[in-house]
Amino acid sequence: MSSCPTLSGILLKRNSVLADPLTSLAGIGPKKAAVLKEEAAIETVEDLLYYAPRKYIDRSKVKKIRDCVINETVSVIGKIESTRIAGRGKKFLEVIISDDTDSITGVFFAGAQYFKKIFIPGEEIIFSGKIQFYRQNQIVHPDFDFIDEESSLQTINTAAIIPLYRSTEKLRAAGLDSRGFRRLFRQAFDHYLPLMQDTLPEEILKKRSLTDIKTALFNIHFPATFQDAEEARRRLAFNELFYLFFYLRFSRSCARHVITGNPLEDKKKILSKFTADLPFKLTADQVQAVKEISDNLLDSFPMNRLLQGDVGSGKTVVALAAALTGVSAGFQAAFMAPTSVLARQHFLTMKKLLPEGISAPLLTGQTGQEERKKILQGLAAGEVNIICGTHALIQDAVEFKRLGLIVIDEQHRFGVNQRAALRAKGEHPHLLVMTATPIPRSLAMTVYGDLEVSVIKSRPLNRGSIQTISLPVSRLPGVYNSMKKYLDQGRQIYYILPLIEESEKSDLKAANTVYDHLKDDIFTDRSVGLLHGRMKGDEKEVIMDRFRKGETDILVSTTVIEVGVDVPNANVIIIEHPERFGLSQLHQLRGRVGRAEHDSFCILLYPEDISPESLDRVNVLVNTSDGFIIAEEDLKTRGAGQLLGTRQHGADDFEFTNLVSDIELIAAAREDAEQEVEKTDSSIKPEDINTSLRSTALLAGIRQKRILEILS
Repeated sequence: MSSCPTLSGILLKRNSVLADPLTSLAGIGPKKAAVLKEEAAIETVEDLLYYAPRKYIDRSKVKKIRDCVINETVSVIGKIESTRIAGRGKKFLEVIISDDTDSITGVFFAGAQYFKKIFIPGEEIIFSGKIQFYRQNQIVHPDFDFIDEESSLQTINTAAIIPLYRSTEKLRAAGLDSRGFRRLFRQAFDHYLPLMQDTLPEEILKKRSLTDIKTALFNIHFPATFQDAEEARRRLAFNELFYLFFYLRFSRSCARHVITGNPLEDKKKILSKFTADLPFKLTADQVQAVKEISDNLLDSFPMNRLLQGDVGSGKTVVALAAALTGVSAGFQAAFMAPTSVLARQHFLTMKKLLPEGISAPLLTGQTGQEERKKILQGLAAGEVNIICGTHALIQDAVEFKRLGLIVIDEQHRFGVNQRAALRAKGEHPHLLVMTATPIPRSLAMTVYGDLEVSVIKSRPLNRGSIQTISLPVSRLPGVYNSMKKYLDQGRQIYYILPLIEESEKSDLKAANTVYDHLKDDIFTDRSVGLLHGRMKGDEKEVIMDRFRKGETDILVSTTVIEVGVDVPNANVIIIEHPERFGLSQLHQLRGRVGRAEHDSFCILLYPEDISPESLDRVNVLVNTSDGFIIAEEDLKTRGAGQLLGTRQHGADDFEFTNLVSDIELIAAAREDAEQEVEKTDSSIKPEDINTSLRSTALLAGIRQKRILEILS
């Protein structure tokens, strides 16, 4: 790929010495190095030093042996009095140590013969662990350090704040449990720490009150206090964030010199007529989003924009405005959705809203051969203006005459390669990606850091309210009565379950069971339908079409209707076992109602034995309809990868950054990185773009390999 020039300043500072292989360290031969690579992705000294602890435990409390209390975790210092192997069957080792107050026994059930060789009577030692009692006070499998004249009390396993590391069976078999890692870190620091230099400018460190890189790396592994560990984590998190944002912004600056797209201008003034003829008035947020997108489309550099909006906020009509701008400029537009249900919903919206004369067919895996052939010919000839479809759009047989704009809905459900395959069908087309999952600010800045963002928060006008109620499942008879009332008013109802079928391993109700019960026992005079993910695409379409037309009164379903289903007449949704869903997912499901002028209801039916914590989470939905607040709560409890569905680059891949609590640090790192890029922009010339961005010292001071994984 084309790239930007090697620069000066912070980018020339690189701790290249850290690229030494692990075999440079004593005790790491080829076999152990291979295990570290396979199990922990550690190949170099740099990889090792940036291997983050998973948590810390406090063993700084050193007590006299006589003062130890049962179940207390302590460190004790004593002289080894004796060792003996005991046990009739499986042998274990007892090591008795004593100080000037009392004695205590360390018990080792594994490796008895090995430990007997290293515990020599007369030597001084520290034991750390939980005090237990079996005939006498003892610590089972204590962590330990030997005390000698050289080490004094500078211990790495006891009497301090001790880090614990991610380990596996293979790593432990190679001697690389947390204790083994700590020995390795000590050795690496003894040799490499003096050789390291800081990679960030001094003014940034002072401005953000950040510790230097040497102190940070040492204290993340050997902190004297928890505050030391947190300050170290904060500095290393800033490094991750700073260089990520620098890379994203700087690569975009470079790309402007080598990538030329097609400006899309509304030459035929289609857009103003489209908005004027809509059967509703756009909200202020929609108008602003249309303006931001239109301004981007006028640029010869391809747009790369995220349109995020709460459930039912009207993103599709904004995307249609962008597509019509492309059509007006003489180009084609493509809408790609992850499921046939969602693609068909977009298609139906287009049919209802697009002006006459705009060709906008639907292409999915269920499209018949004759219709498919006709669509492909129309695309290649330029007769199809807007195409709506699923993954079918990226197949080799699909060719565009002049693709100018791509819209990808629920984009996190597509892989990087799938998005790239569609973009490759045009000459640097503009890209608009959409998501109905409100994204917390920290995620939006990191996971989508290379995108400009438009946000739609307000709901379209003339929409009724949605009242959310949580009830124990014992109230189900009353819920049935309410359902009958709304059915008598001519409304329709969704009934959502987490499973398709019953399971012996779970006490959850399933869609099949509830469908049979409602159809055969409760609503015998009503039409009840069943929809789930195992059905074939054409079968799903028939079922959804019946519900759209009002031929089905109650639709029992799994989360296949989570996004993209728009049935204005449905104003009640009942969700059983809400504790089994994420908050954002529940919010998406709730968004299937409230899509017309009549008031709607979301009823969350939880089990009688629900935990207080789970009930508190469920009631977040009762207390707010703001998807962004809900997404923040979801991020706290479920993590970024879960929140976004299919894992996205950067979502859970940070080693030191906490996307929940580091929002101020994220904003600071982004601001500083963008300022550094601005300093370099004026020096970039097209003729200088001759070296690879990824081979420069751009990612100095962090695990270069890791950040590239996040970006890929």
